[in-house]
Amino acid sequence: MKHPTDLGLNRTGIDMSPVDMQELIAAARAALPTSQGNERTLASYRSIYLEEAEPIGTVPVPGTLKGLGQSLLDKITGKKPEVLIDKLGERLAFERTGTRLYDLLLGKCQVRSEEATDLPLAELEKFRDEEAQHFALVWTVMKELGADPTAQTPCADSGAVASMGLIQVIADPRTSVAQSLQAIQIAELIDNDGWQMLIGLTKELGIDDVANRFMQAAAEEERHLQILRATMVKTILAEAGAGAR
Repeated sequence: MKHPTDLGLNRTGIDMSPVDMQELIAAARAALPTSQGNERTLASYRSIYLEEAEPIGTVPVPGTLKGLGQSLLDKITGKKPEVLIDKLGERLAFERTGTRLYDLLLGKCQVRSEEATDLPLAELEKFRDEEAQHFALVWTVMKELGADPTAQTPCADSGAVASMGLIQVIADPRTSVAQSLQAIQIAELIDNDGWQMLIGLTKELGIDDVANRFMQAAAEEERHLQILRATMVKTILAEAGAGAR
């Protein structure tokens, strides 16, 4: 496989054909809009959809009497446990995705071993296992709160859509190990902030025991990010021929 940073016949830039460039610019200037209005017209159409759209989903009703009772109690005290359930559902979905991202990356490293020579593969395998453990932790907490972890909450839905691009980057056989590693780093950045949000939310709701359990997962996620950052720098420097300095 050719390396993506090798010089090649990349024909996407306009400088590849100076003669055609002038014709392209002239044609663009000559082509007038075929419809009335401007960019505000499109915004006005979007506003109609924004005003009439239903939410992307709803938080499911707790499936057990214990969960229902806790929800009612919290509502009386002015709190909304639905927000916590929604964010737990989001974290659950993202940890499942994180596990799959590492599976894809490790599989690519196994086939493209020459690109993964300097990668801490044992650490990456450990990160994969910890992502799966974090998924199990959130699942357990949701069950303890009387929530249904199999239900897709609104934030879980939107988060899944947002992470689709990361999966596509790593699953694409044309992308390099370095490009896939960068996608993992993006996921870990989101993951770190997500855990900090959950810790703060559970503390505010007075569920300190849950917050303490989440702090261990957050510490592991922070370690993931630190090692990935260092690995990315080392990888890019090596590609640029500057790693030995």
